[in-house]
This record gives sequence, structure tokens and C-alpha cells, in this order.
Amino acid sequence: MNVLVVNGPNMNLLGEREPAVYGRVTLPQLERRVRAHARKRRQRVRFFQSNHEGAIIDELHKQRTWADAVVINPAAFTHYSYAIRDALAAIAVPCVEVHLSDVNAREEFRRISVVRDVCVGVRAGRGVDSYLDALDLLAERVK
Repeated sequence: MNVLVVNGPNMNLLGEREPAVYGRVTLPQLERRVRAHARKRRQRVRFFQSNHEGAIIDELHKQRTWADAVVINPAAFTHYSYAIRDALAAIAVPCVEVHLSDVNAREEFRRISVVRDVCVGVRAGRGVDSYLDALDLLAERVK
């Protein structure tokens, strides 16, 4: 199974930005852990991060023929990007929404997700393990 892992705005600052909320793990460290877990699951992963909505959409379109599934942390775009939501729906592969923090225990606006309804599940609040849980969910769905 080929899995595209997409990270949205400010994820490039992971490990520096609000470590009390997001932890000290950097994006390259997160990617190494995800890659190792995917390898155990016989999944191949590609990673993409952008602070730009259009770049995320372009990458989803570009990878649509390679990816059998998507793990996406839209970050702030979660709450208002109908364009990313529509791109996920358009590529028609199983998608899992992930978040490092427990978005339901944070500010009210973070509880809103416009992408959730086009995803097969949400994994949040477990740091990097949210991503690993998403890979596990996708593996189970493909069985």
C-alpha cells in the first residue's frame, strides 16, 4: 500500500513551536518514526509539507495515481479549507485526518473540521502515535 502523508501549515516548525502543545519531536523525526512503522506494515510512504493551501491541493492531485491512501494533518486548514476537503474527495482514496494534540480539548474553533466527512477516520491527541494509529487504521481497512 502506498500512503501519502501530508502536513499543513507550521508543521515545519514542529519541535520549536509551542512544545507544551505539540511536543519536541521535529518533522524529520516524525517522518522517520512514521516510515519505520509503515515499513513494518509493508506500506510505502511519501511525505509532503506546505504552508500553502494550493501547494497541498496540487500535491494531492499529483500523487493521486500513486497513493492508495492519505494521512493528512491539515493543521489550521482543518477548520476552513473546503478546497482541501474537495481535493481529498476528488482523489477518491481512503484518507485519515490526524492531529498531534487533542483538538477536542482545545479552543472551540479547533473542534471544527471541514475535512472530517471525507475521511475514514480521525486520530488525534497522541502526538506522533496519532500518525501510527492512522497507518494501522488504513492497514485494517485494506485487509
